[in-house]
Amino acid sequence: MSRHPSTKWAQRSDKVYLTIELPDAKDVKLNLKPDGHFNFSAKGSDDMQYELDLELFDAVNAEESKAAVAPRTICYLVKKAESNWWPRLLKKEGKPPVFLKVDWDKWQDEDDEDAEFGDDFGGMDFSKLNMGGDDGDDLEDEDEDGDEDDDDNVVDSANKEDEDPEAEGSKGEEAPAAAVGEAKP
Repeated sequence: MSRHPSTKWAQRSDKVYLTIELPDAKDVKLNLKPDGHFNFSAKGSDDMQYELDLELFDAVNAEESKAAVAPRTICYLVKKAESNWWPRLLKKEGKPPVFLKVDWDKWQDEDDEDAEFGDDFGGMDFSKLNMGGDDGDDLEDEDEDGDEDDDDNVVDSANKEDEDPEAEGSKGEEAPAAAVGEAKP
């Protein structure tokens, strides 16, 4: 009996990303047909046989599609035959199989395809926004007059005033002898 490896997918208008998560895969076999039929088989590190048999939503360009086998994953870049967004990965409607998940790291909405994403945030220089952060000055607990800031001391003394005096006796201290056993009328 074979198992299904955990598989993630994401798409653009012209391609689909398939990422099969199978560490230390051996004897990897991949087959993609132009009609969108995708087959995968491999042995995992536990010598169990893993297989996938997916009927993709639409036709693909098998010749321009590429695969890469890495130590932990098998990545397949599937080129679509026609450049359009698929409503789902599989031809079959309904709930997808449990081993098939969306790859949110690679996901991009159809509306965002023209926008370029990256770490530069459109060339915005955040250092000019004066939002704080490390600007080389070390902050001290002193106010503008050079006095130490006593806010922490005020909080500590307020907390000490709120402490229950009977709670102190429960810390292993004995109560005064006069208070024990005497009841005043």
